[in-house]
Amino acid sequence: MLIETALEKYPIELRLKDGSACSVRPLESTDEPAFLEFFQAVPEPERLFIKHRVTDPAVIRDWCQNIDLGRNLPLLAMASGKVIGASTLHQQLGGWRRHIGRVSVLVHPACRGRGLAKALVTEALELAQHLGLEKIEAEFLGEQEAAIKIFSHLGFRSLLKLPEYVKDMQTNKHDYVLMGMDLETDEEYAGVG
Repeated sequence: MLIETALEKYPIELRLKDGSACSVRPLESTDEPAFLEFFQAVPEPERLFIKHRVTDPAVIRDWCQNIDLGRNLPLLAMASGKVIGASTLHQQLGGWRRHIGRVSVLVHPACRGRGLAKALVTEALELAQHLGLEKIEAEFLGEQEAAIKIFSHLGFRSLLKLPEYVKDMQTNKHDYVLMGMDLETDEEYAGVG
């Protein structure tokens, strides 16, 4: 299925567990200031677990000015003009992993505990199915127990755990955890028929 067709439903409104609402839509080039502010609100110890230097304006500018939704599809949760959460569906457009996607999620510290992470990952999973992906993965450091628990509740299972395999931004070693799940792809979406 074409990505444009999969994105036709956005923006959508989400009602969170505490009764608050937010809208969810793909990243746009005009989101650069709000996206940078979002990452700057993440406590430094948590930023050590993020693969990119997300408080560097040049990194966020590059993401916002070179959007390729076919490779990296960021969904932003917005409330009052601010980014309160983001999930990204990463995919390979060719090669031996083209049927496998990867999802990541991050929620603003002030908005946690409301079910937003689960909702954003669920949206990413639906997009993955619509795009014909067969499997989805998520990567964690061993200390990210809350995130691992959320993904487990969504149906992800542990695929691999490597002790002291990765290093954070301060070069401290951490366990690497790879979780995954199989996706049921509707033949209608996969273009089979």
